[in-house]
Amino acid sequence: MTLSKRIASLVLLLSLSIPAFAMNLNDAMSALGGAKASGQLGEMQTGYLGVVKPGGNADEIARLINDARRNEYKKLAEKNGIEVSAVEAIAGKKAIEKTPPGQYIQQGGNWVKK
Repeated sequence: MTLSKRIASLVLLLSLSIPAFAMNLNDAMSALGGAKASGQLGEMQTGYLGVVKPGGNADEIARLINDARRNEYKKLAEKNGIEVSAVEAIAGKKAIEKTPPGQYIQQGGNWVKK
């Protein structure tokens, strides 16, 4: 086997194995409760999750959940003929109301324990 074929095989093998390490939305949903309970993630008034304490998979969990939320907010806005920002504001208010005591929420740009 030539060197170029070996390299091509290695690249193919690596590209096939990388998705196995990536977190998917189901993984993110499963990890969300723990990340919020441990203080890594918190709810923001914008309707999205924010990273309170970086580390672990906090950034990736927030990104995946926020992408899913953004898609749902767009659908709701289109369905109801309103701006996405209005849906985000309503969702943020509800998420903060539902956040249990001891978890983080963002108020005035600052993270506080509810």
